[in-house]
Order: sequence, then structure tokens, then C-alpha cells
Amino acid sequence: MKIGISTSVVARGRSGIGQYVFGLVRGLLDQHNAHEYVLFVLERDVDLFKFAEGRARIVTVPERFRPPIKDIFWHQTRLPQLVRELGVDVVHVPSYRRLMWTRSCARVGTVHDLAAFEVKGKYDWARMFYGRVVARSLVWRQDNIIAISKTTATDMNKHFGLPTEHVSVIHNGLDHSRFFPARPERFTHDAPCFLYVSRLEHPAKNHWRLIQAFNQFKEVTRSKWKLVLAGGDWHGAEVIHRAAKESPFADDIHMLGFVSDADLPDLYRAADVFIYPSLYEGFGMPPIEAMACGCPVIVSPRGALAEVVGDAAYIVNPEQIDSIRLAMQRVATDDVARAQLRKAGLERAALFDWHRTATETLRVYENAYRKRSTQPSRRSWFETEFPNTMPEPNLKRVSTD
Repeated sequence: MKIGISTSVVARGRSGIGQYVFGLVRGLLDQHNAHEYVLFVLERDVDLFKFAEGRARIVTVPERFRPPIKDIFWHQTRLPQLVRELGVDVVHVPSYRRLMWTRSCARVGTVHDLAAFEVKGKYDWARMFYGRVVARSLVWRQDNIIAISKTTATDMNKHFGLPTEHVSVIHNGLDHSRFFPARPERFTHDAPCFLYVSRLEHPAKNHWRLIQAFNQFKEVTRSKWKLVLAGGDWHGAEVIHRAAKESPFADDIHMLGFVSDADLPDLYRAADVFIYPSLYEGFGMPPIEAMACGCPVIVSPRGALAEVVGDAAYIVNPEQIDSIRLAMQRVATDDVARAQLRKAGLERAALFDWHRTATETLRVYENAYRKRSTQPSRRSWFETEFPNTMPEPNLKRVSTD
């Protein structure tokens, strides 16, 4: 098979979906099978896929298609033409908002979460309309859908009406060559610290309540513990920055901004406790990454988090500040509890591996291809009504220009 993978949602490597794409592509390329891979990559992201050079064909996408609306347009107009011209058998789009409408080849999509349907105020009305109406239709038109957790599969049935038996649940993997216990080299602290790795998004990531819980923790314990927040600004970040600035313990709250992939494992190793009070996650990579680095974890059970961490983390109610504070107090002051969480976390993290994820995903591609091969070829309404509107790609330059 010739397998095409859209990578436009990697957000310059600064998103969870980006880590999914990188991990999956690496896992697929390491399979050593006869399949061919074509990666559709935005111009400024090409350097991020150097690891695929010589093992996959890189088709560059003009940078002007990076903005979300233009990116969606590209997936509905340029991508269908490209997969026909390049003879792609299966195309995988790892974002439910960008799934391909036309039946140019077998189509596989990944749905990471439907948090916007579960967390009030996460997105504006326009994005919600697109999700409820357009994205729902796109999901139904795919040959196979991958959900990264059982929770996401259940949510698709709840919000899109998609039967769970039509969805393949494949958990995210973990790169154990990067995430493992070791002595931190770059990040050091002059006092013990709680670490939260997440983009600064309010209200979904729940930083505000975490800061309030930290304030209470400091008032009660009078300890030297610090709170470290790592992540770039997102929607509502100003609320989080204001809460940290107005804290009576502002000097003990450190905002690191975005932390590179190369530095992330060392950041986990330097932390004494990792805390993840998110209001909803379709999977939740950071808790598992922290566990793999030997860091005890406190976590919310919302969305798929309870499914992912199992019994290896201290569970809190993310909407109750007292619950978060009590967990911080218990884990910070109990050496035995931290040791137990550390041991359980390492065992749990060992269950996740990108090679396993890639093997299961390849099976989905094969099933989608077989399904497509047994169905009669049909042209989409768009292709029938406007057969000459899609420009020819310049394949000599390996570009969509």
C-alpha cells in the first residue's frame, strides 16, 4: 500500500496532536514492511520530519495553508487531488476537523477528544457549530475512525451518534528512549516543586483552581514547595497569568513558557510531584510521560485520564480546590506515598509504546484499504459539479503549489 499522512496539525511540534503524529510516523517507519509512506508537510515544518528522510516521501504544502480555515480548505480541495495523482491507497488525517470529504481513496481519521462538547466555554460558537454539524458529517464519511481512548469512542457515540463498533480504540504510545528515570541535568530547583505541563488554557486546563489550591497548601504547610507551570499561552492565558501574579506566594510560582521536546524529560525528572488537574482529556500524555521518568503523579480522572493512569496516580476532584490542596499536602509530606506512586507509575508507563500503536494503526489502514477495494468507485458531489476547479500540483517540485 501507499499510505498518505497529513501532518498539518503538528503546530510546530507544540501540541499533543503533534506528539501523536511524530510518535506514530516513527513507529510506522520502523515497521520494516513493504508499504510506502507519503507525508504532507507544511513548508516550515519540514525540518521537524528530518527523521523520515529517505524512508518516506515528503510533499510540501505551501505555508499559506497553515491558518485553520485555509488548512481545512486545503484538505477538501488540494489533498483529494494529490492522493489521486500520487496513487495513494489510504490517507490518514489525524484531526476530526480536517477529515477528507471526497472518496479519492480509503480514508482514516483520528479523533483525539471531544472536550469542546464536555467543557463549557472551551470554544466559541463558530467552532462549536463546525464541530457539531460539519465535523460530525466528516466523521461519518470515513472508512475507519481511530479513537485514542475508550472515552473518546464513547463520546463519539454520544455526540456524533457513531456506533462504538465502528471505531478502533488505539492508545497513544510512549518513546521509552526519551522518557526514563535519570538524574536531571538541566533543570534544578532550590526547593521541592509541583510541576504542571500543559498549554495555558482557561478554563479547560484548570490552572486557576490549581493556583488557588497551591495558595492554600502554602498557607497550611508554610513549606518551601514551589509550583512550576510549563506551557505556551493559549485561549484564556491572561486569566492564568493574573492568578499567578496576584497570588500571595507569587515568588514561588514559576512560569516557564513552552518547553522543547528535548528538554521535557529532564523537566519531569527534576520535579518532585507532577500534578495534572485538567477538566477533560481525550488521553493525557504528560501524566504517562512523567510516570515514565519516575515522577509521582496527582491527576484528575476526567475524560480518559482515569482510563490512562489506572491505579498508578493520586486522583483528585478537579472542581474542588480543597481536593487538589489535600492531595498536594498528602503527597508532598509523605515519602512513602511518593515512593509507592513512583513505583506504580513506572509499571503503568511501561504499557504504552509507539511501536505497538503503529502496529495497530497499520492494521486499521489495511482494513480500510480492503473495505475500499470491495466498494464501487464513486465521485463526490463537489467533483461532479466542479470537475475542473482543482489546480494541478507541481509534482516535479514535490509541492502542492
